[in-house]
Amino acid sequence: MKLRHAVRALVFDPADRILLELREALDEGDAIWATPGGGIEAGESHEEALRRELVEEVGLDTFELGSAVWRREHLFAMLGGFDGQREHFYVVRVPVFEPAGTPDPDVTKRRWWALAELASSTERFAPRRLPELVAALLRDPPDPEEKPVDVGV
Repeated sequence: MKLRHAVRALVFDPADRILLELREALDEGDAIWATPGGGIEAGESHEEALRRELVEEVGLDTFELGSAVWRREHLFAMLGGFDGQREHFYVVRVPVFEPAGTPDPDVTKRRWWALAELASSTERFAPRRLPELVAALLRDPPDPEEKPVDVGV
């Protein structure tokens, strides 16, 4: 099985809202809200890849990178001969800003979500349990020394 390595950002503003992108879910034929991020290019560290992805996707070039808190493997047909993706999620705390990345035909919308909005939404998220995972993360911030938690699909 050939997995692409990727990084994702849990971008939180001072009010603990999280920034998500609405993407076309190619594997399931539906739109899905996901965190910004993407593939790690040859020779890049996780931090370098995440910094590049956040500039490209949401126009964010200055931020403090927190620790890796989650990981997941997601199997789906993707371009480049990959069978899926192995992702690491990092916490990123930022002041409020208006996302303005490079246009991406797969991203149809970007917006900030409050925890209450996540919890009451019927939208699809990636990871699927994103509302409960974000609630737990905000309630009990992880120890930076802990290994990232597997959050499933």
